[in-house]
Amino acid sequence: MHRPVMLEEVLRALDPQPGERMADGTLGHGGHASALLPRLLPGGSLLGLDQDPLQIPVAEARLRAQGFPEDTLIVRRSNFAGLPRILAELGWTGLDGILLDLGVSSMQIDNPERGFSYKHQGPLDMRMNPNRGETAAAWLTKSTPEKLEAVLFRNADEPHAERLARALAGQRLETCEALADAIRSVLTETDAAASIPRVFQALRIQINDEFGALESILRDLPICLNPNGRVAVLTFHSGEDRRAKHTFAAGLKDGTYAEFAKEPLRPSAQEIRDNPRASCAKLRWARKS
Repeated sequence: MHRPVMLEEVLRALDPQPGERMADGTLGHGGHASALLPRLLPGGSLLGLDQDPLQIPVAEARLRAQGFPEDTLIVRRSNFAGLPRILAELGWTGLDGILLDLGVSSMQIDNPERGFSYKHQGPLDMRMNPNRGETAAAWLTKSTPEKLEAVLFRNADEPHAERLARALAGQRLETCEALADAIRSVLTETDAAASIPRVFQALRIQINDEFGALESILRDLPICLNPNGRVAVLTFHSGEDRRAKHTFAAGLKDGTYAEFAKEPLRPSAQEIRDNPRASCAKLRWARKS
């Protein structure tokens, strides 16, 4: 299993202390959580959220096996946009730290049945919660060229968006392999190699309304954080980082935030060598007034 992305930088940004309450909005495989939890003891607790019903019991079992009981680690199945509701249900008035890791976990990418990766043969699904919503294949079949072009441009800055949209919209592409092959049939080999991961990213963001969920939690952060509470947002796409930066800059101007990272932190060269998936990661943090 890969080490969690930018772990040391996340710990520095959130600065977990004994007795504090924090939330990991994307529990994933529990890598960041397993580093945060010991630093919150004694007396502290971590709320772990994840919307993936297949992944969350695996992560919870792994963390329970490390000795974290239910009063220390509270696990709920939810998108991080549901954080205010869950805090209300728990009777918690605020948090001292919130982590939002916007990456797709290796457990999801490496499972061919989930349909996230062009590197595996599998159904073109891409749903974070496979029990809800429509698959990427179904969405593509119903899409118009205009709608697909907008999604490719907005979600992945795809330079060949118009050409790809004309070729792909309305097609029945049931597998990841079929989508990758369809892209290769339209572009040169070099262009296709760069466009395939961007198209997969754009569709995943669309299918899971990832920008909508991010905008929702960024709006709600001030009501979820205690005074001096810290938030760390780990992004893997310029659109995600841009939304976090603009929110924190506006919050600094209106007094919501006391400080924020005007320049994002990047993974070290060593980390990128060890884990190439970290290469596009950026960490943006803020501290509430």
